[in-house]
Amino acid sequence: MKKANYLLKLLAILPAICFFFSCNAIENETKSSSILVVENILGQDMEDNEANFLQSDVLYQDPTTLEETIYADIATATLRAKLLNPLSVTGPSQYNDIMLDRYLVTYFRSDGNNTEGVDIPYPFEGHLSVNIPVDSEVGVSFVIVREVAKMEPPLFELTEGRDVGVLQVHAKVEFFGHDMANKNIKATGYLDIFFANYANESGG
Repeated sequence: MKKANYLLKLLAILPAICFFFSCNAIENETKSSSILVVENILGQDMEDNEANFLQSDVLYQDPTTLEETIYADIATATLRAKLLNPLSVTGPSQYNDIMLDRYLVTYFRSDGNNTEGVDIPYPFEGHLSVNIPVDSEVGVSFVIVREVAKMEPPLFELTEGRDVGVLQVHAKVEFFGHDMANKNIKATGYLDIFFANYANESGG
């Protein structure tokens, strides 16, 4: 009888032990106790002002020398590392910090014409090495349109003599990393891009 009572008491306190040592479903599924939040992604307009969109010049022509050059487009993301459970009894630690190691950019259009290399540029992956301490935010600059994309359809057709107008594309940016316990983390943000062969006097 004493042995049975002892076992019952032990079973009763096990949930409490698990609680205080973070023995929960999230950990058992090897999910991180941190989350990554994309606060915003900013591009630039043709006057080099930060904006919640990007005006991408497919072919830059120097207004003085008339020399033509293709440039990649850069965007800036503000990323924040947070605790999944902000009311955790243990609080944050260095194991909750996040290391970003890569990102993936894919494009799509609202009209449903989404054939890569025909209607939209091809997706691509880039690498990062950025540490984000928990409960803080970091600005990250990255390429959102590669030079090679401007030498292929559909962007190549926007150069003078091939096509006119503006092509609106949505960019989906997925950021990948891990916390200091090596548990994977992912976050997603979006940016509207307007591709055109902009006028030289406006920087295009």
